[in-house]
Amino acid sequence: MEVRKVYVAPDGARIAYGLTRAGEARRTLVLLHGVASNMTRWWRFLAETRLANSWDILRLDLRGHGGSVWRGRIGMGVWSSDLAGILRSEGAGPAEVVGHCLGANLALWFARLEPALVSGLVLIEPMFRAAITGRMKHILHLRPMLAALTPSLMALASAGIHRKTLPPLDLAILDQAAYASMAGGSFPTDRYASPIHELRILPTVAYVQDLLAVTGPLPDLSKIATPALSLLSSGGMFGDPGMTVRCLAELADCRVEHLDSVHWIPTEQPRGMRESIERWCGRHG
Repeated sequence: MEVRKVYVAPDGARIAYGLTRAGEARRTLVLLHGVASNMTRWWRFLAETRLANSWDILRLDLRGHGGSVWRGRIGMGVWSSDLAGILRSEGAGPAEVVGHCLGANLALWFARLEPALVSGLVLIEPMFRAAITGRMKHILHLRPMLAALTPSLMALASAGIHRKTLPPLDLAILDQAAYASMAGGSFPTDRYASPIHELRILPTVAYVQDLLAVTGPLPDLSKIATPALSLLSSGGMFGDPGMTVRCLAELADCRVEHLDSVHWIPTEQPRGMRESIERWCGRHG
């Protein structure tokens, strides 16, 4: 059974996370969500994976998301520090870190900043600047404006000028509705990539910083020795698959698999994703 917990960071931020653990600590699998999302992104994986029998599974709401509401500075360094703090507080050894989209980029940063805490990576739809396509290209052009806007948004939030309550986002409910659309032959991309919907459930200052983070630079991949598996969508809605493969080639040890989807592999290909992750973790015996 998963136990919901809260990690209190040194600056007082409260980071919500869930931990599936039976008895003593075992090998740890970390699950990182994407832009404007939260730990419920992994509801189906957690419900169906056989890894829970032999692994501890840790999923969290990144600072600024879900139950980890925060209206200050966030980004790869802050999120990495939060994750490192949680792993150390739980007495976890080096973990397999799985991330989708923004979470995949964070996994790469975490491997660079905290290599002793990482034994492997699963990068689901990582976002490389050189490979960005579609609507996400507009965000690249808007980055200077978003960066200039962020301090003002943080100042307003610090002064108490912000929405006091935010509606919860349960990806299980959203995914169930998507399955009905997929049965009809289409995926509801407008519901999964709509600023209107995303701004409803996320502090504005957090959403702006999400966009800056997912389109920001990645660490020098040649400095990351951690073995990696990358699961890429064939549709390439936000990232060109061919260019992404070329970018991933900078990693010392990276295996690539393609799944038939537009971008939201955890929703569109839950079984294929789960089986790939289970095979990957199986290399530990």
